[in-house]
Amino acid sequence: MRTLARLLTLSLLLGWLAGCASWGGDTWREPQLHLLEVEPVKVRLHQQEFILHLRVDNPNDSRLFIRHLAYSVRLGDLLLADDEASLWRSVGGHARRTFKITVRTNLWQHLKPLAKLLKSGQPVQYQLRGELATGLIVHRNLHLRQRGEIIPGDLNPE
Repeated sequence: MRTLARLLTLSLLLGWLAGCASWGGDTWREPQLHLLEVEPVKVRLHQQEFILHLRVDNPNDSRLFIRHLAYSVRLGDLLLADDEASLWRSVGGHARRTFKITVRTNLWQHLKPLAKLLKSGQPVQYQLRGELATGLIVHRNLHLRQRGEIIPGDLNPE
């Protein structure tokens, strides 16, 4: 009787594990994360506040749950912001959703190197890196890395 109970328990456990292994399937496709806009909100001497508009495109049938975003913003070699945001949002299957993330930074501490970068007249490289933590039971991370350049002459009003 004990042998039969062990055999039954083992077969149920193996069946359960096989079901879990096939549950995710190989039809899952990587959702895309895009930076749409950087919106200045408050630009003061000691603190600047911006809103990052991020779009998540979910190409899968199932809903994508988003828990957390860790990001960093660099201008040249200067680290302007390095922070995290708790989101707790979801994106439906075959849908897209835009999120707004508030970023606060202090350019005062970088004033001399930043002024030197802008006075050079050369394009200044910027970089945004982000890692989006998704899922409630099965966790996956989405990565964002966007680079570009800012032309100093474009910042001056005519």
